[in-house]
Amino acid sequence: MLDKVIFYVFGGIAVVSAALVVTRRNAVHSAVFLITALLATAGIFLQLRAEFLFVVQIILYVGGIMVLFVFVIMLVNLDVALQQIQFSRQKWVALLVTLALAGQVGAMLWWAGQPGKKTLPLPVSVAAPAEKLPANAEAVAHSLFGPYLLPFEIASLLLLVAMIGAVVMAKKKV
Repeated sequence: MLDKVIFYVFGGIAVVSAALVVTRRNAVHSAVFLITALLATAGIFLQLRAEFLFVVQIILYVGGIMVLFVFVIMLVNLDVALQQIQFSRQKWVALLVTLALAGQVGAMLWWAGQPGKKTLPLPVSVAAPAEKLPANAEAVAHSLFGPYLLPFEIASLLLLVAMIGAVVMAKKKV
């Protein structure tokens, strides 16, 4: 019972924070709400006993990526962005996407509520449960530094290039 309460608290915080990220006009406030959503997600990982993902979420995303976000927000001149023309047509696109998503969720809930229907009408394969699950950190390390070493290094280089690009773009010409 306590696990459900903790999950719903973290899940509620994550959903509300994510909604506030996209609705706030101030970029710094959005970044703070994004940090809150990432911390709530880390709490869900901890509750699921995925300690490695909890630590990675805190160190990598909250500690590293969000520092870069805040760094870029502070470097970019936000006054210019506020003076540019606002896109009013995006409200209609957002309404259309929201209605499509609500329709899909409604159809899924209706299908799940039908008597005698146990599965969705999609070809979904379910993996057989493993006899013994490997340790979290060991499995992730074997994946990252085994067959996925090259994509891992490419992702780190892309993040470095993005950071350098943000600094170059924000640098004022003398």
